[in-house]
Amino acid sequence: MAQRQVVKDHIRQSILDAAATLLITRGDSAIMSELADAAGVGRATLYRYFSTREELMSALANAAIDDASARLEAADLDHVPVSEAIARIFRAILACGAKFEFIRAQHEFIDKDDVDRRIGEPIRSVIQRGMTDGTLRSDVPLEVLSNLFGGMIFGASRTLPYLENGVERASAIATETLLKGLSSSAE
Repeated sequence: MAQRQVVKDHIRQSILDAAATLLITRGDSAIMSELADAAGVGRATLYRYFSTREELMSALANAAIDDASARLEAADLDHVPVSEAIARIFRAILACGAKFEFIRAQHEFIDKDDVDRRIGEPIRSVIQRGMTDGTLRSDVPLEVLSNLFGGMIFGASRTLPYLENGVERASAIATETLLKGLSSSAE
């Protein structure tokens, strides 16, 4: 029984991963048969896991939020210096790949309060700590720095296909750019 559940979970995850990639590439025009093909399963299998497109989209949104949240939690942001916490945030979010892009692109399937609580709050906490300890500039409101940081995360995610060792390289570039652009020495 346990082996069967592992297989089912693997198929479900494969469908979600393929759907995220295809939906980011093709947008809303991707149809269920294309999603099944991208996942390497038949339409009947796809419909056994997700009976409607909306159910698939909702599951993908939840999986994306769960993945990003779990990675941020595992990054242990509160126990490292701000500059390292920022690097860990970039690595954690960029490692989510297309699923994180889905969060940005498919707002109607996302619980914004859940995203803010599970993803936004840990990031804002690091930014606030950086503003307090002088790592980040304090002459700009927290929400402004948070929005700029969020924009950099989304921008960095768009660079992944162009960089060798994508997640690590994009994280390093984004971290360095953010820290130099938002450092307290810029005041």
